Amino acid sequence: MNKYWMVGLGGFFGSIARFWVGSYITDRLGAKFPFGTFIINITGSFLIGLIVTLLAQRVHWNSNLLYLIPIGFIGAYTTFSTFEFEAFHSVRSGEVLLALSYVILSVCVGFVAVWLGILSGRALE
Repeated sequence: MNKYWMVGLGGFFGSIARFWVGSYITDRLGAKFPFGTFIINITGSFLIGLIVTLLAQRVHWNSNLLYLIPIGFIGAYTTFSTFEFEAFHSVRSGEVLLALSYVILSVCVGFVAVWLGILSGRALE
């Protein structure tokens, strides 16, 4: 049960960090290009790579840190980082075609899903 509390606690702070960073960057740079989300996605991708590597190298660290930081905090800060890490893991495992398919399908199908969601929302108005 403790791991669920760690994920929840990390998620609480990760979502607040996402809102704060996104708002701060958008206030400074404007909203024409989604700089806030872009920077969150890139920093989250960097952080998940860094933290997972550090946690793997330091086995004496409490395993709850895995639930708290990469799953909870970074997962709430950006799910894009998990997407990137999974794609990278596939490439590292020699599954390049799988990774490429995952990236292309996620972006394209995700884009279509957003579009269909908007159309559905408009139809329900």
